[in-house]
Amino acid sequence: MAKISAAVLGVLFVVAVAMGVRSMVSGQVRTEKLPAPGVDEPASGLVQRHSETAVFAGGCFWGVQTTFQRIKGVEKTWAGYSGGAKETANYGAVSSETTGHAESVKVVFDPSKISYGTLLRVFFSVVHDPTQLNRQGPDVGTSYRSVIFFTTPEQEKIARAYIAQLDAAHAFPKKIVTEVVPLKAFYDAEDYHQDYAEKNPNNPYIQVCDIPKVHALQAQFPELFQEHGKK
Repeated sequence: MAKISAAVLGVLFVVAVAMGVRSMVSGQVRTEKLPAPGVDEPASGLVQRHSETAVFAGGCFWGVQTTFQRIKGVEKTWAGYSGGAKETANYGAVSSETTGHAESVKVVFDPSKISYGTLLRVFFSVVHDPTQLNRQGPDVGTSYRSVIFFTTPEQEKIARAYIAQLDAAHAFPKKIVTEVVPLKAFYDAEDYHQDYAEKNPNNPYIQVCDIPKVHALQAQFPELFQEHGKK
């Protein structure tokens, strides 16, 4: 993001081209999607629930948002900040890495079309690398940490069970460091951060760090993929 110099971005872009940009996902190359969660929302009763809210943090919110926007059943997303106080919920303060906030994305979804567990599966498979502590690829700091901000006890149960499942299966070469904490508040980010990747597709950062996530989503989860803006 803004913390990375143009020169560094240029180097990243060259490396990405050399590797094949479609294979880069937040610094981690994955060729297969992760197994489905063994614990998920029950199918019964979902028709009565018209929408559910989930909040995820996994590095720069530009790439997290643009990936979740392309999942069938997701109705709306917002880039924002969670984990700190209202007074420091702005990009300038959060960038100081002293606020406790993580760059986060609020996802409103239809649980009759997609389950919370499936969103977690995508989150861990293609959105970010959950083994990177207080960073994600080239972005370093606690604001880029991996966090699941649960909004219900059921979400907490599903998230903790899935992390345990993935660690037990050694799905990653290192232990997952994703935090699972209750959502206290979500603060919308500034307007220019909303849909940033959609509005700036030629930005070198977007090309290197975020477009590969979209490609990975389409390749690994074709049954879930939809073009942005479609319902």
